[in-house]
Amino acid sequence: MEHNFSKDSLELLYEISRELVSSLDFNLVLARVLQLSANNVGAERGVLIVLDEALNPVQAVIVYQGQLMQYKDEDVHAILRGGMAGWVLRNRQAVLIGDTSQDERWLHRPDDDLNRSGPKSAICVPIQIAGDRIVGILTIVHPEPGFFRQEHLELLQAIADQAGIAIHNARLYRSLETAQQRYHDLFDDNIDPIFITDWNGKIIEANRMVFQTIGLSREVLAERSITDFHSVDWEVVGQKFENLSFNSGTLFYESELLSGNKKLEVEVYVRRCDLNDGTYLQWILRDVSERKALEEMRESLMATIYHDLRSPLSNVLSSLDLIKSSLAEKQNTELDRLIDIALRSSDRVQRLTGSLLDIYRLEAGQPVENRKKVDVSRITQPALKAVEVNAEARQMKITQHVPPGLGKLWVDEDMIQRVLINLLDNAVKYTPAHGHIELGAVSQGDFIKIWVKDNGPGIPDEAQNQIFEKFSRLQTGTKWKGIGLGLAFCRLAVEAHGGRIWVDSAEGEGSCFQMTLPVARE
Repeated sequence: MEHNFSKDSLELLYEISRELVSSLDFNLVLARVLQLSANNVGAERGVLIVLDEALNPVQAVIVYQGQLMQYKDEDVHAILRGGMAGWVLRNRQAVLIGDTSQDERWLHRPDDDLNRSGPKSAICVPIQIAGDRIVGILTIVHPEPGFFRQEHLELLQAIADQAGIAIHNARLYRSLETAQQRYHDLFDDNIDPIFITDWNGKIIEANRMVFQTIGLSREVLAERSITDFHSVDWEVVGQKFENLSFNSGTLFYESELLSGNKKLEVEVYVRRCDLNDGTYLQWILRDVSERKALEEMRESLMATIYHDLRSPLSNVLSSLDLIKSSLAEKQNTELDRLIDIALRSSDRVQRLTGSLLDIYRLEAGQPVENRKKVDVSRITQPALKAVEVNAEARQMKITQHVPPGLGKLWVDEDMIQRVLINLLDNAVKYTPAHGHIELGAVSQGDFIKIWVKDNGPGIPDEAQNQIFEKFSRLQTGTKWKGIGLGLAFCRLAVEAHGGRIWVDSAEGEGSCFQMTLPVARE
């Protein structure tokens, strides 16, 4: 709709538009809109109510005779429920009332009585954005009935249109400020040191923990580079951080944070981040020195315990062997059975202790030292002997496919025996009674492949790599318990010999654990 505004009206609209863009202060915007509108037409009173998306009042400004007035929330709600502003909100159209005493849409007030200020004229318009979204209601009241005309209504609607844009911008600004403050609080209060750098590594910003850890002032830090405080892993981030330029994810490596004369072990997480004025790099350096020290203490303690267990266990086994030998002529079947149980149990504990100690050594990168040439049968026969009693108790059939003349293995005999015992023991545990287990071996060039196959419940595809991790146990619903170290030891031991271990399996079709070990060469 085209409006023919007078020169004074156009000047008012220009002044209002200039005021509206001069500030993003929400309260100031509301007050200036209302004061300019009321002053221009000589209105005694003006009310501007701001609404949220649910059309509930969130703020209001009231001007009376040029002065900002205090208001009560219940008064604003009453206006929207029963007053002219409520009618405009419900009908989404402007209204001009020439005589407030003759219009039921006007919310009667005590000063409207004839013995006081009496009837008035009023205009109320919706403040809208995006076509029909109402963000507020603007009302002005003149002390004389019949004062307002159509051009006043059109002028106030034009002011409301400008006010709608200003209110919307002020909301966006306040929302942005809130989000930025929230981000800054999260950034500054983070328990990890965080740096923001440019793409040359120059430090742009840092959080409070950086200053507490490094002990430098903001001014000094602004002249330094991220490379001054830790060794950057250029293989991970790329030269000149090129790997971050096209990678929106987080890259990770371990390093040391230089803090005064100290070095702290840290995990470094670096990613590209977009801020208002450009793209930067965010570095989080998480102090893991205490955790590393605790892990070393724990590993050292575990190794000491495992090592110290071996000697008394050897004494127990030797003593049981002597007792069994001394009783051999007395033919006490019950006593022999008990001694056999004690021997098997002690032998099992000794194998577990040896495996735990080997895990510690192999994870520390120590090489396999006790290698020698070993016939395959010297590995397979003791392993079968170790599980023989349990297999017979469960009425299982174990068949061998180990042809003679396979060559000799170049291995630590005791360690690889324990690997094979673990595989056979698992097969006996997880295969149903009366099941079938197959032990086989075949030459494959520089390696000999040994396998253990069963007809048990099988292993799901997603768990076939996981089962070789420490403390990982497959949930099968069986009664067998454990701490999940057996297969982890097997993997470490086989790979330390230069071989590999894996499983072929399908649910309900059994499992076949296979490993390759190096052949001894002259």
